Amino acid sequence: MRGGGLWQLGLSITRRLAQTDKKAVGRRYFASEAEMKKTVLYDFHVANGGKMVPFAGWSMPIQYKDSIMESTVNCRQNGSLFDVSHMCGFSLKGKDCVPFLEKLVIADVAALAPGTGTLTVFTNEKGGAIDDSVITKVTDDHMYIVVNAGCKDKDLAHIEAHMKSFKAKGGDVSWHIHDERSLLALQGPLAAPVLQHLTKEDLSKVYFGEFRITDINGVRCFINRTGYTGEDGFEISVPSENAVDLAKATLEKSEGKVRLTGLGARDSLRLEAGLCLYGNDMEQHITPVEAGLNWAIGKRRKAEGGFLGAEVILKQLAEGPKIRLVGFSSTGPPPRSHSEIQDEKGTSIGEITSGGFSPCLKKNIAMGYVKSGFHKSGTKAKILVRGKAYDGVVTKKPFVPTKYYKPS
Repeated sequence: MRGGGLWQLGLSITRRLAQTDKKAVGRRYFASEAEMKKTVLYDFHVANGGKMVPFAGWSMPIQYKDSIMESTVNCRQNGSLFDVSHMCGFSLKGKDCVPFLEKLVIADVAALAPGTGTLTVFTNEKGGAIDDSVITKVTDDHMYIVVNAGCKDKDLAHIEAHMKSFKAKGGDVSWHIHDERSLLALQGPLAAPVLQHLTKEDLSKVYFGEFRITDINGVRCFINRTGYTGEDGFEISVPSENAVDLAKATLEKSEGKVRLTGLGARDSLRLEAGLCLYGNDMEQHITPVEAGLNWAIGKRRKAEGGFLGAEVILKQLAEGPKIRLVGFSSTGPPPRSHSEIQDEKGTSIGEITSGGFSPCLKKNIAMGYVKSGFHKSGTKAKILVRGKAYDGVVTKKPFVPTKYYKPS
């Protein structure tokens, strides 16, 4: 979900970039080099051995001196610091910002307490996912939202079009896109202890999904206790002129245990945590119900609707979807996106959307859509990799247990 629209990232991109036809890869998946934007940490990444690749119009580090395998394991054992400044943060303000947002997303925004947030989905008229996002209610008249980099243009155009219509009818809502800020993600068991060195805020009282505006390393920041790895951690929105200093201070306070980590390990981590990747596991023709995000649809929203595509989504909730996103374990080579899934008789029942070798579990894991009826844990299947069928089994997600910091 929180990958910025990663397309076939992780180990698969590493292999592609190692192949000779890099220009073709660039044309298919990325903006041209001349069009690429750079975060304010670009030089810092390069100086620290970051291997930069084009991604969603940005030049981003896919890995550093560590291998993707090593970086993934270190995040779970110690911690990782990611530059996710390519993602788009913005604020909605005005006395009607909550009812406006509820027309566009599936969450019960009104029920959020100030200082708390949730994962949600922006839907279209057919119930499909335009994007997934983390939204936070800062106050009753201020919402803070972060959307994926690869979806930024379509998301903002979609929101702006509806905002114009809403305001034309007298609605009070406006927005500000936080181009002046950068976004860092600090993840892993050392995230809170390290960040505590840099703030007077008592982080033991900030739980998963909660939001604060507070000083970090002497600078006013937005912090969300959330992330995209399954580990405890924070996403920190910092004024861009202070981003490099914050990154340096974070690494220094960890005494080398928290490491700069690239998009390759970020992809491995989110897959182990069973988290969707927009562009792979979610797209505009996939509904939140099909993607297994029923829990993200607020109870009141299930009863009342009122969001785009509600008729389709509520019908799926009542009758069940025809396809479902499930997890897999498999033998043989790791399955990749678009690998065919068959039942034990060889009949096609679905397709893999994300897959790879788990650095932490030391086995193949994957996610994919199958026809309803084949979605229960323990269901045996065949997964085709390069034309050959290998044994697979539907496996409960997350593959690696999550460690979110919640009240005991």
